Parts: sequence; structure tokens; C-alpha cells
Amino acid sequence: MTKATTTDYFQLHFIVLIWGFTAILGKLLQPLDASAVVLFRTGLATIGLLAVLRFRKQSLAIAHTDRWKLLATGGIIALHWVLFFLAARLANVSVCLAGMATSSLWASVLEPIVLRRRVRLIEVILGGVVMSGLYLIFRFEFDKVAGLAVAVFSAMLSSLFTIINSRFAQRYESLVISAYEMAGATVGALGLWLTVRYVLPADPAQVTQFVPETAAQWLWLGILSMVCTVYAYSVGVGLLRKFSPYMAILTVNLEPVYGILLAVLIFGDTERMTAGFYLGTLVILLAVLSYPFLDRPKVEPV
Repeated sequence: MTKATTTDYFQLHFIVLIWGFTAILGKLLQPLDASAVVLFRTGLATIGLLAVLRFRKQSLAIAHTDRWKLLATGGIIALHWVLFFLAARLANVSVCLAGMATSSLWASVLEPIVLRRRVRLIEVILGGVVMSGLYLIFRFEFDKVAGLAVAVFSAMLSSLFTIINSRFAQRYESLVISAYEMAGATVGALGLWLTVRYVLPADPAQVTQFVPETAAQWLWLGILSMVCTVYAYSVGVGLLRKFSPYMAILTVNLEPVYGILLAVLIFGDTERMTAGFYLGTLVILLAVLSYPFLDRPKVEPV
């Protein structure tokens, strides 16, 4: 792992800002079903990534076993994104992003298991602080508990595939990793789309589309797939060469700050929450921002 530069930190925060906008795009794409949003997002992203790789004359050759692992990881990503957009609709964008801020808590549990390293006490403590912030949100926004619960589970999946990608990022180019994972995510999203459309009972009180029908929807999907996925996702994977999975996930926890501010500016009163919600979100963000200072290596006396 090479040392991160100031430019790398700015780049990481920039893509987190872009990801904070994805929940807003999911809201703008209504009434397109969440599974359809992910299906078209990943399908278009796969085409875009393959076009970039072809233009750069870059090979897709990787080890056979790794190919299947990356495709399977793509299935996890598809489920994460469907749940992410579903959470924004069950509650609202702000609650969805607050739930996603628990990803660092999941990382503190999953990273030692997947990467076989020791558990760090500071990560566990900060995870507990994050949980206290969630309690404040649950307490004051109990009517949105379903959306928050879905977002928290989505955050767990996000942490899992980020940790998995940290291992592959040391061996393969980010565009190659992204291409395989988006292909796997397209297959996974197709399975979810078929299940939602043909197996699960429809809600007669809710109008749902399974194929984009307007020019605006295609525009939002184009931005979602090319900017938020082809660009931001591949850059995010590449930055895992510079940052530990926990540090990357912790920075992604700033997504609610960017996303909630954008949501309030765009959607106005529908995104205004109680004081308890903002207090809980503040507790979560303080835990995020304090980690780089609390986790500094000890300097031995000369």
C-alpha cells in the first residue's frame, strides 16, 4: 500500500460527494422501481467500462478464480444498491444516508474477519458511538424505522464489498475490477428485477415502473451510471491502494453531510427532520472525524 497524498484525500472526498448525490438521483427517478434503477445503472456502467477498456486497449485477463469472485462481489453490490434506493423511498434521503453512516461500525467488525487482522479497540469504541447516534435517530424518527433498518443493512453490504475490493485493488487495475463487478451486479440486479416484477405481489396503491419511460429518467440514469459509477466507483476502488478499508469506509461516512445538505437544498421541507435526527447524525459524524486523530501511531521516545 502506497502513501496517500493530499490530492488523494481531496479525490476521496470528491467521490464521496458524488455518492451523496446518488440517493437524490434515486428519488428523482421515481416511480421507477429500485431494482430497475440498479439494473439500468449497472448495465449502462458495464457498457461504459468496457468501452473505456477497449479504447485504452487494456486487457481483461485475470486469474479464473478471481473472475468468479469479482462477479460474485458484483452480486453483493447489486443488492446493496437496491436496498440503498429502497431505504430512500421507505423513509427519505436524509434517513437513508444516516443509516449508511454505520458502515464504519460494520467495517470494525468485518475487516478483522475478512483480512484476518486483530480487532482494534478504538474502532470498536467508535462503533459504539455510532450506535448511540443511531439510537437518537430511532428515538426521534420512529416512523421511519423501516427505511433506516434497510439502510443499515445496506451499509453492512457496502462495508463487505469495500473490504473485499481492498485485496483485489493491490493486484488488478481499478477499471478491470469495476468492469467485472458491474457485470456481476447487472446479472444480480436482473435477478432482483425479475423477482420484484413477476414474483412479489404488487402494491395496488403504488404506481411502479420497471422500464424508464421519460427523457428525464434516462438523463438521471446516464448521470448515475457514468458519473456516479464508471467514474466514481472505479476511482474509489483505485484509492484502496492508498487507504486502508476502514479509513476509506470512515470517510464515506461523510456522505450524509454532503447528501443531506444537497437533499434539503433540492427537496426542501420533505427533507427537514427533527432536532433529534440532526443530533444523532452529528454524533455519528463526530465519531467519523475523530478517528484519524485517535488512531495516530504512537511515537517512540528518542
